[in-house]
Amino acid sequence: MAQNRIKWSKVGINGSLRFAQRKFKERQGIRMLLGQYEGKVGAKSRIAFPKKFREVLGDKLIITHGYENSLIVVSEKSWKSLLEGTEGRPFIQSETRETQRFLLGGANFVELDSKGRFVLPGYLREFGKIEDEIIFLGLSRYVEIWDKKQWESYRSNLEKNIDKISQRLVGDIEKDKGV
Repeated sequence: MAQNRIKWSKVGINGSLRFAQRKFKERQGIRMLLGQYEGKVGAKSRIAFPKKFREVLGDKLIITHGYENSLIVVSEKSWKSLLEGTEGRPFIQSETRETQRFLLGGANFVELDSKGRFVLPGYLREFGKIEDEIIFLGLSRYVEIWDKKQWESYRSNLEKNIDKISQRLVGDIEKDKGV
């Protein structure tokens, strides 16, 4: 029998059962990164990581090159998520090696200080074209860091094209399923 993910409990003085679902995701250790936060790059390239994201990822992070000149942040514990799509693929495939080089070769371990800050390495700041204002995006399992101007430009283009992008994605999914 499949495990029931819903918690039933007795509620009320008459003993009637009421459907009560607890914070299932939190009980199971699954917490989602959502939302957008603004930040600034301080002296010595110091950045304060948003508290909401610290609560999920912890104080030991890995920051690496992302796509579209963003940076990707994952917890030290979940660094393998960076390899998603390349794990199990033959090492002799150049695409596997190149993706791993890009993501892992550019990665840097950081530990947040007591105020939730870290120093962004120069090579990552340069890659992300990060000036002084940044945007943090929570994207379910990881966080992206963008230069604010870069993000605004990218988001504007994304908003204009999201219908086409979504349709392409649906078409790819249907093609994979043989529909």
